[in-house]
Parts: sequence; C-alpha cells; structure tokens
Amino acid sequence: MSTILNEVLNANKEYAYTFGAKADLSLPPARRFAILTCMDARLDPAKYAGLAEGDAHVIRNAGGRASDDAIRSLIISYKLLGTREWFVIHHTDCGMEFFTDELMGDLLQQSLETAALTEEGFKDVGDGPGSTEGKYIKWLTISDRFKSVTEDVSRIKNHPLVPLAIPVYGYIYDVKSGKLIEVPEATEAGKAR
Repeated sequence: MSTILNEVLNANKEYAYTFGAKADLSLPPARRFAILTCMDARLDPAKYAGLAEGDAHVIRNAGGRASDDAIRSLIISYKLLGTREWFVIHHTDCGMEFFTDELMGDLLQQSLETAALTEEGFKDVGDGPGSTEGKYIKWLTISDRFKSVTEDVSRIKNHPLVPLAIPVYGYIYDVKSGKLIEVPEATEAGKAR
C-alpha cells in the first residue's frame, strides 16, 4: 500500500471517530451559497470564506472556470438545494496562466508523462507515446485573470438555466496574502436582475 493511501485512510479513521453530530447535517447548504474556485492545493475555501461543514457548496476545477460541468453543478445547487448567491473565485499565480490550449495539445502529443515547469514554461520530459486527443479539448486557460473572472461570471449569469435573481460575485484570491480581491466588472456583470 502506498504511503499516501495509508495517510489518507489513517486520517479518515480519526475523522470518523470524532464525526459525531455531523451525521445530522442537512443536504442543502445551511448558508445557501456556492463557490466556484480553482483546484489549486494552496486554496482552502473553508478557511478563506469562513466555512464549516454543511455551510456551502464548493465546486472546484482547474482554474475555477465556468465550464459546462461547473454550470451544471451550480444549477443543481440552486434548483434542487436552494443556494441563492454564487461566487466565482480565481487566484494569483494560477497554473492555468502558464500554458495555452496549443501547448497542452503539443505536450500530450509528445507523451502522457507529467511535464516539468521551467522558467521558460512547461516542457515535456517524458518518452512517448502520446496522443493527439489533447488538441481537441478546450482547456480554458487564462491569459488575464481579471478578464477570466468577468468572462466566467458573465457566462454563468447569461446561461438560460440560471435565474436572473441569483447574484454572481467575482473575486481573485491572492495566494501571497490570503485576501479576496473583488473584480468590480465581474460583480457588476453578475448583479441580480
């Protein structure tokens, strides 16, 4: 068994031992909001947004982007579980800023091994085989984080399955300070109507 697997299973044993009243948490989030944010391990939405278990839905993907699946989750969050406000939170120093769709396709075509991040950007260090399938995926990379937050808020807000009454706020998490920085253009685009 791997070291990581052992660590996770041991941590789960301790967690389950003290689980207690968490078994009584309701299915809908108690604070009635959802956060769409990046999967980056440096972000802890529970800490930066003051959440306890059962408080809110947290949807994570690479970049915190408003992909079809993220929007699907937000719609379920509202329609079936009653959230009333949504946040889109991207962050500084995001890995999605360090490559393009074209580069990702090229890296995957060369090999399926993990690439290395150098001062010049990501470089493939693996031996093939690779696959050209990566060239057909929209990776939702980020060239301007303020613009990407605004685009994602707008995409969510203008989706035909999203009620006009839901406000969608746009923020950037600063990985050096832990602060949330509002993107006013995004919050304006996400106003409830």
